[in-house]
Amino acid sequence: MVTAIRNRFISFFINGHERTLIAKKNIAISFLVKGGAVLISLTLVPLTINYVTPAQYGIWLTISSIIGWLTFFDIGLSNGLRNKLAHSLATGKIEEAKSYISTTYAVLSIVSCLIFCLLFIINPFINWHSVLNIPINELNNIQTITLIVMGCFCVQFVTQTITIVLTAIHQSAKASLISLLSQFVVLIIIFLMSRHQSGSLLTLVFVLAGVPLLTLLVATIYLYKNSLKYIAPTLRLVNFDYGKDLLKTGSIFFVIQIGALILFQTDNIIITQILGPSHVTIFNVTYKLFSVIIMGFTIIITPLWSAFTDAYAKKDFKWIDNSLKRMRKIWLVFSILTLLILGFSQQIFAFWIGKQIAVPISLSISMAVYVIAFTWQTMHVFLLNGIGKVRLQLILVTLSALLNVPLAIFLGRTYGLPGIISANTIFFIGMGIVFSIQCNLISKQEATKIWNK
Repeated sequence: MVTAIRNRFISFFINGHERTLIAKKNIAISFLVKGGAVLISLTLVPLTINYVTPAQYGIWLTISSIIGWLTFFDIGLSNGLRNKLAHSLATGKIEEAKSYISTTYAVLSIVSCLIFCLLFIINPFINWHSVLNIPINELNNIQTITLIVMGCFCVQFVTQTITIVLTAIHQSAKASLISLLSQFVVLIIIFLMSRHQSGSLLTLVFVLAGVPLLTLLVATIYLYKNSLKYIAPTLRLVNFDYGKDLLKTGSIFFVIQIGALILFQTDNIIITQILGPSHVTIFNVTYKLFSVIIMGFTIIITPLWSAFTDAYAKKDFKWIDNSLKRMRKIWLVFSILTLLILGFSQQIFAFWIGKQIAVPISLSISMAVYVIAFTWQTMHVFLLNGIGKVRLQLILVTLSALLNVPLAIFLGRTYGLPGIISANTIFFIGMGIVFSIQCNLISKQEATKIWNK
């Protein structure tokens, strides 16, 4: 029996379409890497809360969410690069691929510098105490804290391009490894700080914002000097005409990203304003637990984005259709796992966080439904993004973004934290239904008009 299981396991990784085998290997390695990342992430939450306070941790989460908006202002270049690079490599155009990478780095560097200069000028005039809903006599160094976070995020805005390149060339497992190393270093540093010094939000910000940046810098230099040397960026190959090509592909992605920014990144601000910073911590602790499902599901679907690009470029619709059917079966398994986590959520929180934070069961239920709806629509979005059929997504995401904030505020004031998360869920359910219909039509080569744009 053991021999049969071993043979079946080996067969899983050596039999099948070449594109599928590459995806399987990336998924398997990513699961191992992400498993470690999940354990570190879950360990970091109580450790960080103990180092500072639940309210200060909530402040950090809110600041990082606000500044994290910067990552959405790459004008769609990252996703444009992802598709263009995968297509160039699929058709054997290495020099073109290098030019796309070089141009992306050049444009993002210019944009990053402009954004930081603007933020540096306006930062002293922002009333962060009011934005974060904290007493005026607390955190007198809040301007310094926000400036540090801004600077780190602006540089990371450029350096995170390496993860896009790795994903586009079917090496998403390496991108996951970079993240794991970063989190491990953060864990060690915060553990040591919690043992040898009193809590400081400023110090915490240095670690949480600075370490990921340094890890990306080191990884970028190392990879382009070794395994990625054949597509390493150079100033000679910067071509702003290619930049226009990237923008043409990425402009719709950019608008979609703005909509996603409103859908995903405004919750912390709404919670802070309506309920206070401490509730941001409760919200994010709950999300952190259920995000294990999102993370696991994302590991599986991430390699498929570029695989779908490759398949579509080669008109392999049969592979696309079969992959979509397999993904829906996997989604069902992850939905069942989500319900299992929900069933044991109170015991998990008691063991994990202790008595510091009380998570209401109503919030856990809302988060479970959110995760199931989110993973369903995300699965189909990855296919649509990979093949560049995003017009319908643009319309629905824009509409959802316009309605999400007022709906979240209304439901938040009426039902508290469960109401805020339910606002997002409503839109994910609607988009998931529409996108699944569109993917079916495309995989069957029956899509016309808006369904094929």
